[in-house]
Amino acid sequence: MKALLQRVNKASVSADGGVVGVIDRGLVILLGIAKDDGEADVQYLAGKVTNLRIFSDEEGKFNLSAIDIGGELLVVSQFTLLADIRKGRRPSFTDAAPPRQAEGLFKLFVELLKSTGLRVETGLFGEHMHVEIHNDGPVTIMLDSKAKLD
Repeated sequence: MKALLQRVNKASVSADGGVVGVIDRGLVILLGIAKDDGEADVQYLAGKVTNLRIFSDEEGKFNLSAIDIGGELLVVSQFTLLADIRKGRRPSFTDAAPPRQAEGLFKLFVELLKSTGLRVETGLFGEHMHVEIHNDGPVTIMLDSKAKLD
């Protein structure tokens, strides 16, 4: 499972002709779910996302997490994070989870984020969306549940 985090001042996602999610200061999480991902991957990334210290303290140092600042979270499913571009010029998505599996893990991820008490918004799973991101910094960080150190 991969999560591309972007620290934002504000962000929104639109689908089906209207806005479906809006946040202010916090994180946009673009979430890619692989076919070999499971509940352990979801738990790991949910904990990392909410506790990663990428917000500045009063001295300008990355010492605060989304939980520390009461940040808002916007989660958008993005299977293209699983693109394999090693061969040819067209990306392959064979490592991406099938929609039914991915949607279940996406929902679990969102529920784990909500359980922290943070405000969580989402895009529409499996739909074409337009995401507007006002990146703060810019700060963009890739997380991969398979690259964790225990």
